[in-house]
Amino acid sequence: MNPYNYQKAATLADAVAARGQPGTFLLAGGTDLIAQMKSGHRAPVNVVDVKSIPELASVQATGDGGLEIGAAVCASKLAQNDTIRQQHAGLHDSVQLIGSLQIQNRASIGGNVCNAAPSADAVPALIVDAAQARIAGPKGERTIALEDLFAGPGRTTLSEGELLVSIVLPKPDERSASAYLRFTPRREMDIAVVGAAARISVDGNNNITGARVSLASVAPTPIRAPAAEAALVGAPASGATFAAAAIAAQTDATPISDIRGSAEYRRELIAVLVRRALEQCAVRLNLEISQ
Repeated sequence: MNPYNYQKAATLADAVAARGQPGTFLLAGGTDLIAQMKSGHRAPVNVVDVKSIPELASVQATGDGGLEIGAAVCASKLAQNDTIRQQHAGLHDSVQLIGSLQIQNRASIGGNVCNAAPSADAVPALIVDAAQARIAGPKGERTIALEDLFAGPGRTTLSEGELLVSIVLPKPDERSASAYLRFTPRREMDIAVVGAAARISVDGNNNITGARVSLASVAPTPIRAPAAEAALVGAPASGATFAAAAIAAQTDATPISDIRGSAEYRRELIAVLVRRALEQCAVRLNLEISQ
């Protein structure tokens, strides 16, 4: 590991100022950064600890009934949050799959997002919850849809000097539920071959009034699945509807073949995981699903 300068940022302004310095990396959980430094993949000149910045370290309710999650909040804190468990069950599913229990006590939600890995577990769950990314930089703050943060494997759309402050989740529809599932060769400590998140809203007749589906590990970035969503909205919440949406989701993906699975295998997994994620949403809504 190469020598580096360490500093602790007390305020968001401190972090923004430090972020603009060449060779600066931010430290929240450090579960990826430290490993990359040890391997020589990263050689920062400055490491800026942001864990103590209030905006980055808290989970707060918003005035409109939503939730704002600081980028430095660790996965285990999110797993223990009652609002997330009750209103954002897909996110609750996903944060419990990040590494091991020990890693979850350190790994930050912002790190899982900003690493921009196509396989990131928390990202599809956040996307189906219509998450917004609050970003700060030398020119002030801006907010974008979370799915617009990703430019490619390991690359974000953050400009020079910018940092992710928080993730803002709107209040879900009253009759809606979400779920996240993934497939890995091992039960834990593995990277998703395919991940699938879904959220559906239903009316009093159990017809689907809103739907969002997102996939991991099947494109250069985590993606929405618009064909799957179109197959859901306006249709009854049924096994046939879920199966049709799962098949449609295959057309939204551009999987590749690699050491963890072929493109064809990934396409089959998409159909299986999307259908099961939708079925899990139905269970959480206490719906009786006909085939």
